[in-house]
Amino acid sequence: MASRMIVALLAWSMICGAAVQAHDDFDFFYFVQQWPGSYCDTRQGCCFSISSDPKPVFGIHGLWPDYNDGSWPSFCTKEPFNPKVFSDVIGKMDDDWGSLACPSSDSHSFWRHEWTKHGTCSGLGQHGYFESAIDLYGKYDITAALADHGIVPDGKHYQIEAIRKAISTVLDGHLPGVDCNKDGKGNRQLYQVYICVAKDGSTLIECPVFPRSECRGSVEFPVFDPSQSHHRHISNFGDANMMTSGL
Repeated sequence: MASRMIVALLAWSMICGAAVQAHDDFDFFYFVQQWPGSYCDTRQGCCFSISSDPKPVFGIHGLWPDYNDGSWPSFCTKEPFNPKVFSDVIGKMDDDWGSLACPSSDSHSFWRHEWTKHGTCSGLGQHGYFESAIDLYGKYDITAALADHGIVPDGKHYQIEAIRKAISTVLDGHLPGVDCNKDGKGNRQLYQVYICVAKDGSTLIECPVFPRSECRGSVEFPVFDPSQSHHRHISNFGDANMMTSGL
């Protein structure tokens, strides 16, 4: 009887260990920030969060576990999204991680998606996942880094490599990935920046792989004015925050 109990306990520990490993089975994080002007300046348009208007700075899109081969895990557990767990950081999330999808919401559906698809694979727990993203955002101001190098959202075109090098000055020299989208006329514009982070959710690393990008040569850095009310009332095109692969 004792031997059977020992075998059962060993089997259970192996199952639990495998489950824990599965929730932490990735190589690094992409910490992704997006330029709201490029999100809004598309055929889909945008709607502002009912909690707060976006600022004319890069905002958080997500913290995404990834593999070194460019693939990524997703939907790793069924742990439900629970804002009460991270209520102490919701104020900062409203300011820095707001939804731009239509129709307007309080951003909870956006955060729920990020947690369910990506956070459940992070191994950080729900509070740790959202807090890690907020802490990273506070440490690395890529909008200011670009401005310090004369790269500002003025509707002009800038070289992709100049953009990456400017941002690297606040990332301890690590080059970020950069992605572009297209405006309503089909012109490429600066959209997202990918910063590579170790599995602890805080340490910057060299990117093992960069995401696929539509950026070539020079791209537009579009103007964004949150006071332009026409952004608020775009028709419902669905959750555009989830339109790109890996979001």
